[in-house]
Amino acid sequence: MKFGTSGLRGLSVDLKGRASALYATAFGKYLLQTGKAQIGDAILIGRDFRDSSPDISGNCAGALTALGFRVFDCGNVPTPALALYGLESNAACLMVTGSHIPADRNGIKFYRPDGEIDKSDEADITALAAEIERTGEAVAEAPAKTEDHEAICRQLFFQRNAALLPQGALSGLKIGVYQHSTVARDLLVDVLAHCGAEITTLGRSESFIPVDTEAVSEETVTLMKHWVSEHKFDAIVSTDGDGDRPLVADETGTPLRGDLLGLVAANFLGASTVVTPVTSNSGIEAAGSFAVRRTRVGSPFVIAGMEEAVAAGADHVMGFEANGGLLTATPFDINGQNVRALPTRDCFIPMLAILSLAAVRRQPLSAIAASYHLPFAAADRLENFPIETSAALMEHLRASNENLVAFLQPVGEVATKSDIDGLRVTLKDGRIIHFRPSGNAPEMRCYVEAGSETAALALLETGLTRIKDWADAR
Repeated sequence: MKFGTSGLRGLSVDLKGRASALYATAFGKYLLQTGKAQIGDAILIGRDFRDSSPDISGNCAGALTALGFRVFDCGNVPTPALALYGLESNAACLMVTGSHIPADRNGIKFYRPDGEIDKSDEADITALAAEIERTGEAVAEAPAKTEDHEAICRQLFFQRNAALLPQGALSGLKIGVYQHSTVARDLLVDVLAHCGAEITTLGRSESFIPVDTEAVSEETVTLMKHWVSEHKFDAIVSTDGDGDRPLVADETGTPLRGDLLGLVAANFLGASTVVTPVTSNSGIEAAGSFAVRRTRVGSPFVIAGMEEAVAAGADHVMGFEANGGLLTATPFDINGQNVRALPTRDCFIPMLAILSLAAVRRQPLSAIAASYHLPFAAADRLENFPIETSAALMEHLRASNENLVAFLQPVGEVATKSDIDGLRVTLKDGRIIHFRPSGNAPEMRCYVEAGSETAALALLETGLTRIKDWADAR
């Protein structure tokens, strides 16, 4: 049980027990001790559609009620919807979700009344949880009475997104909504239909389906290609499990990269500063008229980068991650309205930005994507890759230049390297290969860029093979 790139993560079976009540208690105590909340204040709880999520949110509600908080149950809503309601009502929040990872794992995302917790908050909450364990202090685990606020939370988020585009802005577009088990599945339909698109719902599931928008599975791509062929869609849209990362596929069923969606959204918003992790496409800097700040991977780092930009006097500051999740640190004027900052990952603005661009230009999404002339990028991961093996590999590669050169000998010659988050190596022929362990799952990720799609995919396959071969030889 530990904090990863975005929230607390662990096995579902563990979180269904004492662990969730323990960390909810630690979070509640942290809010009280720091004066960020008072006894009697409201705390919002939302959850995704994993089988384990109702039990975990019940444990959290019981623990927080025992501390004297009022708990508003926001039900199955997207994480950005919960965060927005928290900002509007000055209330802390907990979102029970494991995001895109399989259902045997789950997690909790924590929000202060003024936004997502940062790494300092995580350290303090972890220390409080350890202290409760050390002293043997009892924590309440039994579910408690809550107030139903799901409809209020949903309506607030719908109103925000329905106002982003002029009425009928998506008229003429035929869009498939892959609903699977995402908590955004109904809001996606409502918002896109409000904007005038012709909607067909697809693949709704009562069982949890993990969809990773940064490493879309072959099974998902095959499904989308079948659907566009059958229905002649202009696009298919979806999200990950908690609705904070967009998935947009073009008229061929090919997923568009999240960093491209972020770039399009930056132009849509008229951003002056963009904060994005080192894993986003290296062509971002040359593709817009905004300043770019690079960070480590994870929304807390992007948020910290945005706050630094605002503190330095920048306006129109936003961020995005390679998975397409978009964050705003300042208000933006959109469609004649001043839209408040939402400094947590959101899937709706990037989705609406590229769909509206396709409608205005009357171009297919594949042509929109090609017009940005970004280097070809690809990414994939090795799942069920032991965390200790990932750590050993990274330690080996960082130990000496000789180790790194020898490891990459079948790939190419090293020109430069960056160690902001994982090892990102630029080869002498201009290609880029980046090795990075996941921050919250037993996965080893590999990101690449090259001059053509074929070259990028070949480099990705070689990189993943090198990782597997090294692990097998240990």
